[in-house]
Amino acid sequence: MENFLNRLKDITTFIFDVDGVLTDGSVFVTEAGVQSRAFNIKDGYALQLAIKSGYTVAAISGSRSKSALYRLNSLGINDVYLGTHTKAERLKLFMEEKSVHPSKILYMADDIPDLAAMNLVGLPVCPADAAEEVKAICAYVSHVPGGRGCARDVIEKVMKVQGTWMNDQAYSW
Repeated sequence: MENFLNRLKDITTFIFDVDGVLTDGSVFVTEAGVQSRAFNIKDGYALQLAIKSGYTVAAISGSRSKSALYRLNSLGINDVYLGTHTKAERLKLFMEEKSVHPSKILYMADDIPDLAAMNLVGLPVCPADAAEEVKAICAYVSHVPGGRGCARDVIEKVMKVQGTWMNDQAYSW
């Protein structure tokens, strides 16, 4: 665990998968065919706090959910890439566009479509209920399942190690 905590010192950028990480992977469908997802408010607090504290936060998802886009944008996340089927390619473009070195990126995902992208970053992490193949490559497996605060778990760890967790931004929403 100490080696993992030392690796948090250099993180400047958080990238999250949506379904299975920022949500529990459930999709609710109404009789009219409208789909919705539930997001965890504690994750939301940590995500917006990270942004206010100067971190870059992005989401890369295969989903095309307009409700996910709305939620993420409302938290201040402007780098939202939906409908992405080749996440590694999208990640490479993101790193180029933002001039961010892979060693500065924490990428949290839960399933096989994220493996190639996770192998490109300095710190791949996952929720407790991630696929075994994902857990096998991760530097850290959160004790929290997807959609239940796993993003908060890793953001809080990074910010505490870097001394930015309880800064002036922490008290505004």
